[in-house]
Amino acid sequence: MTSSKTAAHECVSDDALQHLRSYKYSSVDKSLISRYILKHYWNTFVEFLPLWLAPNLVTLLGFFFILGNVALLEVYVPDLVGPAPSWVYYSFAIGLWMYSTMDNVDGKQARRTGTSSPLGELFDHGIDSLNCTLASLLETAAVGYGASKTGAFTALVPVLPMFFSTWETYHTHTLYLGYFNGPTEGLILACTIMILSGYYGPGIWSTPLIKFFPSYEEYLDDITFRDLWVPIILVTFFVAHLPACVINVARARRAQNLPLAPLFYEWTPLIIFVCSSTAWLGSPYSYILKDNHLVLYCLTMSLVFGRMTTKIILAHLTRQPFPYWTVMLAPMIGGALLVNHPYFTISGTTFGPISARFELWYLRAYLLFAAIVYGRWAHLVITSICAFLGINCLTIPSKATSNEKGAKMNGVANGTQFEKGRRD
Repeated sequence: MTSSKTAAHECVSDDALQHLRSYKYSSVDKSLISRYILKHYWNTFVEFLPLWLAPNLVTLLGFFFILGNVALLEVYVPDLVGPAPSWVYYSFAIGLWMYSTMDNVDGKQARRTGTSSPLGELFDHGIDSLNCTLASLLETAAVGYGASKTGAFTALVPVLPMFFSTWETYHTHTLYLGYFNGPTEGLILACTIMILSGYYGPGIWSTPLIKFFPSYEEYLDDITFRDLWVPIILVTFFVAHLPACVINVARARRAQNLPLAPLFYEWTPLIIFVCSSTAWLGSPYSYILKDNHLVLYCLTMSLVFGRMTTKIILAHLTRQPFPYWTVMLAPMIGGALLVNHPYFTISGTTFGPISARFELWYLRAYLLFAAIVYGRWAHLVITSICAFLGINCLTIPSKATSNEKGAKMNGVANGTQFEKGRRD
């Protein structure tokens, strides 16, 4: 039995859940590709799904494609460099594409089956948060960057746009996707890179560009795609994504005659996440990258970041205060301090750098801790919402059962539109 204090802290008290009855999903997608091309593909694809398949199960099946690919990565390209057999990289592209497809048709399946609910949005974007570091881990292997600092950057950088989009949605109550956005154009680009890696091999991304563009020899010198990779991503994020998020939030606050400045404190959890990761993986005393444990690190961070952003989504749905902290960040701070403690060791003491074995077991324990905390929290939230709304999470109830629950759902369904995915 959940205590009232815990329920209130996790945004699942009766007072908080009452807001689910009046919640209305809102999104803006300006992508021309999704509007004029992919929309027709999604509408056709969803017709092949059986009507007994629950929308949340559709979302989960898409995530299983990514998990399957991570398992393949561990078998065929554990060093994240390769080269692996060509079909492995093709499977990465297929898995990522199927994940995206399922992510975009789950809301359509919800409308087909009459099972739309706020839980759908929470489930959908919660899985997206878990997927951030895992799908990008596949891209790290596809470009052959390995367990290097560039590889770690590639695997972890998607948390930046995901966090700020979630923060933006919390304050504007609308999910904004621009003309060029990660879930559409970014995903197509990632799939294209994986396909090219399958055809030419991942070495293509570390080959001097002069080989492909000999006429630009005086400008390119020995520059490779890898040299441009980090600057391109950072410029795209800081020039296009972050300013747009801040501008949209500023407009929403101005409309309410509220100040913008205090909201920057809400970036605290992400700053802790980024600084701790940088300090941990970038430390000369850390063995995570040296001993090729980036996959283990990303699996752990998937749960840590997943809970961080999903708590924001839940607070948005239930109109609760912004969640600044999750206990899952504590071991992350601890890990960063442990590997960097030689910088803080008092002169004359004998306590030296931690061993590679100790750091590995610390990370394994962190993964176990994160899995338990996340699992217990996800179970609490899902069961609380399902009980409150009288719905099932992964199954569609029979008509008889649905009729019994109909009165309870009328308060949610009537006059309120829900969309589990990002787009109509």
